[in-house]
This record gives sequence, C-alpha cells and structure tokens, in this order.
Amino acid sequence: MSPNGRRVLPVRNPYTGAVDYEITPPVPAELARTCDRLRAAQREWGSAPLEHRIAVMSRWADELEKAYGPLSAADYADTGGCLISLVSPRIAVGNVRGWAADAPKVLAEAARSGVSSIMPSISFSTQLVPYPLVGVISPWNGPLLLSLLDPVPALFAGSAVIVKPSEVAPRFAEPLMETIRAVPELAEVFTFIDGDGQTGQELIEQVDVVCFTGSVPNGRKVAQACASRLIPAYLELGGKDPAIVTASADLDKAATAVLRGAAFGTGQVCFSVERIYVHEDVHDEFTDILVRKAVHVRLNFPDIDDGEIGPFGFDRQARVADEHLADAVAKGAVVKCGGPSRVLGGGHFMRPTVLTEVNHDMLMMREESFAPFMPVMRYRTEDEAVALANDSHYGLSASVLAGTAEEATRIGERINAGTVSLQDTFLTLFKTRDIGTNSFGDSGLGGDRTGPASILRFLRKKALLTQSAPPAPLARQGRPGGPDAKAGT
Repeated sequence: MSPNGRRVLPVRNPYTGAVDYEITPPVPAELARTCDRLRAAQREWGSAPLEHRIAVMSRWADELEKAYGPLSAADYADTGGCLISLVSPRIAVGNVRGWAADAPKVLAEAARSGVSSIMPSISFSTQLVPYPLVGVISPWNGPLLLSLLDPVPALFAGSAVIVKPSEVAPRFAEPLMETIRAVPELAEVFTFIDGDGQTGQELIEQVDVVCFTGSVPNGRKVAQACASRLIPAYLELGGKDPAIVTASADLDKAATAVLRGAAFGTGQVCFSVERIYVHEDVHDEFTDILVRKAVHVRLNFPDIDDGEIGPFGFDRQARVADEHLADAVAKGAVVKCGGPSRVLGGGHFMRPTVLTEVNHDMLMMREESFAPFMPVMRYRTEDEAVALANDSHYGLSASVLAGTAEEATRIGERINAGTVSLQDTFLTLFKTRDIGTNSFGDSGLGGDRTGPASILRFLRKKALLTQSAPPAPLARQGRPGGPDAKAGT
C-alpha cells in the first residue's frame, strides 16, 4: 500500500524471477471518473463520420510503426523473450490498417432498408448505434497483441474503449499509451488502466460491453457479473486442442507442425496443440520423429536472445504444468523427452516434453496445461480418432494432418472446434478479418471475434419504421357477417 492509501502491486520478471516493476491500480472513484470522461468523449467520436475515425486510426497506425522498438522490447520483457513479441507490434499495425480498409464495406453491408413483407405501406431502414463504452480485460500471454484484438474494431465502430491488461504482464501498456497520447482525438476515447482481478470486477460495473480473454473459471465469473447487469459479454477462454495424425500423413511434416503448434511460446497460447492422436500403424515412427525434433529445440537461457523456448510467463503456470506431468506419470505415462520445469536464473523453464501411453484419465489430457507438452495417444479407426478429439469440454481449435487435403477435410468437419487447421497446426492467427468463428464447449461465449462480423459486436441495430398509409384506428371495424359489415362501418 502506498503512503496515499493506494494499492501497489509488484510485478515479477518471468525471465529473472526478480520483482522489477510495479503498478498502481486506480481507486474506484478514479476509475469511475475515467469512464465518465470516456463516455462524454464517445458521443462526438461515435456520431462523427466513419471517415473521421479512419483518419484518426490511420495516424495511430503511423505512431505504432514508429514505436516498434519500445513496444517490442516491453512485450519481450513481459513474456520472458517470447518470439511473438518480435512481431506483435507489426500485427497490431496490420490490424488497424486492415480495419481502416474493411470497415466501410462491412458497415455498409450491415445496413438494411426496404418495405415490410407483412405491411406494404411500411418501409424500414436501420441505424447502427455503438455501445458507448467497451471494457476489455486481456491476458498475460501475448499481452500487446491480445490487448488490441477487440479494441481496434470497437473504436472503428464508434465506441470508447478502456483496457485492463493482466497484472502479470503490464509493461507494454505505458509505451502503448505514448502512441495513443500522440493522437489526441484517440486519447479522448481510448485508454489503459493498471490493475488485478479486483480492478477487473470494478471495471465491469462501469462499462456497457465486456471482452474477456482468460481461463474458464475466471470467464464464468465475468459472465455472471455481466449477466447481473444485463450487458453483453464476449469471452475467449481456454483450449485443449487436439491434433489427429492419420496413417497416410507425411510424418516428418506432421511432426514439424505438431512441435511448433505445441511448443511455440512455451505452449502458452490458447490454441496450442495439447493432445495428439496418431494412427496405431504409424504411432511409434511418428513419436520417434517428434522426439528427434523436440530435443533440438533450445531454451533461451542463458541468452534471452538465443533459443526458441522462453520461461513460463506466469510462475504459477509452471506449477500447474508440473502437477499435470506428475499425474500423468503416476498413471502410467512414459516421458520420451523433456520433463518437469526447472528454475534457471530465476525463471521457470520447461523443455518440449513428449509422452506416450497416455489416456483420458490423466489431467494432461483433460485440463488446459498451457505448457510445451506433446502427449501422443494411439487410435485404430477414424471414428475413434474423432471421438477422442471430441471427448473434451473445450472446443476452441484443432488440427488434422493427413495424406491428402480431402482426407483432412473429411475428418476436420467432424471435430467440434471453432477453428480446424488442416495439413498444419497453429493457423488460427491467419483468420484475421476474413472469417468469423464460434467456440464450442467451454472455450468461449458470444459472437465472432474475428472476421467481418466482429465489428458488429459493438453496434446495436435500431430499426426505423415509416408508415405511408393513414394510421390504423383503435375502434373495431365490425365482425365478419355482422350488421356492421353490411353497413360498411
């Protein structure tokens, strides 16, 4: 607690283990004032022509490009040297410029006008009205990238936006705010605040829409809080993504894809591969190839700029991973390479870990591990592979690697997941604004987070109905066949 009574939260460096940063959440009254300011400014922002918002956002994209170095460095520190930090600012710029190009067409196509199919004297048109204030609660993995995924279309839609990034990875927010402050019109309607779960709860009480990315348990709490206020909640939650490798697949290519999909970012990606089902005829050969590739993946220790695998971004996640691994081994799993996490220089590291003799009684095959695990399980028939893949309360994404694209598609169409990568893994990033998807099971709630419709989440549709005939009277017009009918009254 600071001398003025404000909370001060220490922030651990995931690479060194040292507490080298701190944040100070706003007190509730301060948060309320910030939200009131954003709401007041949103009225002009939302009523301005779309062309104005496009011009302002395009200037911000210029600022983001100029700030690549500080943004990447801060995100790199937040993630302990994750390679995604090297491209996150550029992906963010592409997202802004892409929506600048796409928003006019998407919003124009969403507008409707015409004549009522029930009453020809009534014509209609639509008005798209932005929600005044969107609240975003973003996660600690991919902090810069994921903190901007929802705000960008919301701003183009005409909403004001307030973002609370994770208290585990908040360093990127200040250099990002510098780019926002460089565009005064944007700074009036877009800001970031520091804070933890308590701050997130307070934020939900102040906004009109919530976008949350995080775990299923926390997502349930957010959904309940939003339901109590009757406001929309868009949730992207956990995953336990399966990958199916058929007997006809190119095993070398399949192993490369699975390794990247499971170990990129230390497996701390919601659409990481976490379960692998391989046809029994090629199980052993595939596993041998996967192990040979996995043992050559390097930790980025002792040089943060050398190696492919960084530390766990959140030390608590290392403990979860170790619990899952210990549970699997106790139930008969065989570790082919890798093993438990290790503390190196203060960071918690884990090498890519391949296991066999796994089954669905193990935590590793049921719950999100968020670790570079590659548990490989045999299957006999295509029906069995699909059943195993669908035997989960998650349904975010999946992968199929087969001998032909046709075979992969046939299997992929049977898997319950919002996104299915065929002949590769980890393709979810490339949906961008092209296609929207829905999560299955407990992996999410709400409308499209990607694709053209993702901007429409932040707009309420209003119908304007015009009557060209005289208004209908309330008085009865007579019963059919009654005396009034003969008189014509």
